[in-house]
Amino acid sequence: MTGPVIRTLSVSDAHLFDALPDPLGAREGHRRTQFRPDWKRVALRDGEVVARGAWWGGPDDSAPININWFDVAEGEEEAGAELLRSAPWQVELEINLPGDWREKTDLRADAEARFAAARAAGYELLVERFLYRWTPEHGLPERPGRLRFSAEPDDAVFFDALRRIHSVTLDAHALRAIEEGGLDQAAQQELDFFHWCPSPREWWQVAHTPEGDLAGIHIPAHNSSGPTVAFIGVVPEQRGRGYAYDLLAECTHFLVEQGAELITGATDRANFPMAANFAKAGFPVVRERVNFHPAGPAA
Repeated sequence: MTGPVIRTLSVSDAHLFDALPDPLGAREGHRRTQFRPDWKRVALRDGEVVARGAWWGGPDDSAPININWFDVAEGEEEAGAELLRSAPWQVELEINLPGDWREKTDLRADAEARFAAARAAGYELLVERFLYRWTPEHGLPERPGRLRFSAEPDDAVFFDALRRIHSVTLDAHALRAIEEGGLDQAAQQELDFFHWCPSPREWWQVAHTPEGDLAGIHIPAHNSSGPTVAFIGVVPEQRGRGYAYDLLAECTHFLVEQGAELITGATDRANFPMAANFAKAGFPVVRERVNFHPAGPAA
């Protein structure tokens, strides 16, 4: 068997990316995603596409921020690994999966082939996540009315709140950032993402108790796919009161008031309290995501 030939695509040969079957439904999941042809790569064996990867970033990004479409043909895990390890960008890998992939033997085998290729390329599992999508037929969640919400123009207020929120967190990305650079890095990473989103800065909100104490923050936003719940966080001293639901309900109402007809969200599978709040607020799980990161320091 000859070794794979790795090719970066261009406008003229971008059609090669579509040569593989799509058993995990990535195309449907990315129907709103804009990919750059030259950030797509394929592995060919004897002229046939046996693995593919699409690196992705925002319209103003000079380099991709992740890989969010990765496929390998049956028995071609090594070709997929070579596709990843030879790439000029070593960034986080997202493998998006149907919500029932664990229960269906064929889907599980397809998913595990991709996991095996990622591990062979030196990637390590970071976290498994639930992906949610709210639409109007699920009804707007009731606003409990216990908190006062307001805009806050000072980034320092959000930075301080994020440090407090991440001082006790279940979020795997935040925990990794803390391990690498402490609470300041975790908070700054979140702020950078909020600013990266193309939605107005004025949408960011803080929430206070009737007594005037900070309860938490919520960030209604738009990403490349549309309206999204970008962040929900309760400061540690206010936990145990169910305020995360209040924040999520307010975030949902806010986005609908801005014209949203669907709203996405996500949380780690291990974050049972937040998963329960999404379910209570009428957000069904529509897909799952498994995140891998390059071994060693973050790229």
